[in-house]
Amino acid sequence: MTTSAAPNAAPALPSTAGALKPDRSETTFRFLAEPTSVNFGGKVHGGALMKWIDETAYACAAVWSGRYCVTVSVGNIRFRRPIMVGYLVELRARVVATGRTSMHLHISVHAGDPKSGELQQTTDCLMVFVAVDEQGKPVPVPSFVPVTDEQKRLAKYVMDVKDALDAIVELKPEEVAAGTV
Repeated sequence: MTTSAAPNAAPALPSTAGALKPDRSETTFRFLAEPTSVNFGGKVHGGALMKWIDETAYACAAVWSGRYCVTVSVGNIRFRRPIMVGYLVELRARVVATGRTSMHLHISVHAGDPKSGELQQTTDCLMVFVAVDEQGKPVPVPSFVPVTDEQKRLAKYVMDVKDALDAIVELKPEEVAAGTV
């Protein structure tokens, strides 16, 4: 796991003298796609990719909040191109907006032949996590304030998607919302 730097801050981690203080709003995982993740078509299984996305996003949310976190939603996932066994896979999760107890994350996945060093985007999605206490009750999280133009665009995108999803929920039939279907 690699964590990269940006201008936001969250609860302090214990520091080691002379160590770089990482940005806590972003987490990157890098690894090679292994044969155990292959589907019947010879490519990385979508379920394996979704597991990697969830793990990367959880790490980002937990580091940002300093708490155990639970997944609230996964949305807008797009599988653009396959990931082949042996490819270098890079997953990048970023906190792009926060509520009182929630964290909205954008996760992008890039992959490619490690010998060429060129990675292409294969997938991206949005996830929402909530930080919880030992009893599983939601607890406040540090605010994320977008600073760069890219952070501001992602924050607007996430809020636009949230508004659209909220509108879709209103369309849900009662029996679906109640879980009786």
